[in-house]
Amino acid sequence: MGFPLIVQKQCHTLETPVQCSLHDSEQELLNELATFVTSTFTQRDAKLVAYNGERWNGGFDLPFFRTRLCTHGLEWPFGTLPSVDVMDVFETRFNTSEGTLSGVYEELIGAKLNELDPFTDSCEAVTAWKESAYELLITHNVADIRRTRALMELAERYCSKSDFTMKPLEPIV
Repeated sequence: MGFPLIVQKQCHTLETPVQCSLHDSEQELLNELATFVTSTFTQRDAKLVAYNGERWNGGFDLPFFRTRLCTHGLEWPFGTLPSVDVMDVFETRFNTSEGTLSGVYEELIGAKLNELDPFTDSCEAVTAWKESAYELLITHNVADIRRTRALMELAERYCSKSDFTMKPLEPIV
């Protein structure tokens, strides 16, 4: 069983190919992630943008990374990156009828990336991960990344800087 990381092998179900690589263990994957983050994101003016990355019902992205890195005794690689959860902006500065990433995206931008996503609900991604259905999981994750990016770009066009809550991801110790 291998663990995918967006780096080397092309996933052909996407319009724009995504590069993936296969790793023999989760720890190897997380080490590669840390290397990628420190060599790419921390070397330029970048921010980590999430939609429900940490806040509603515990969020997912950052708690997941914290748990998996801690489990393997690995350091937190996101320390110098600022983070913003764009879900907050859409809840307070837009009048949408939907609160989910796919719902807000479809309401404000359209259905294109939702049609790419193999799952109708993000909960299905957990099942795919447990069943090692990595191609479906990667396709879902890429759709989520692209929806989040599109919504962030939209929010930046319509909202003031003060509407965004940026927080540092640097640990206390």
